[in-house]
Amino acid sequence: AASLYLLSVAMRTLPTGLAYAVWVGIGLVGATIVSVTIQHEVLTAARIISLALIILGLIGLKLSSGV
Repeated sequence: AASLYLLSVAMRTLPTGLAYAVWVGIGLVGATIVSVTIQHEVLTAARIISLALIILGLIGLKLSSGV
């Protein structure tokens, strides 16, 4: 419920597509961090690179949106 509320707050100033992409990206990175720390999943180089690309993509979307 809290994350949906924060998404609605972000959508007041960000375009819908950008706000949703950031919301999903943060959720994905957060779920990966939880799975690595709590469930002791292996964090491989490929996973680290993939997460870095997701984060860079979100930064790129934000910078190119002009908001």
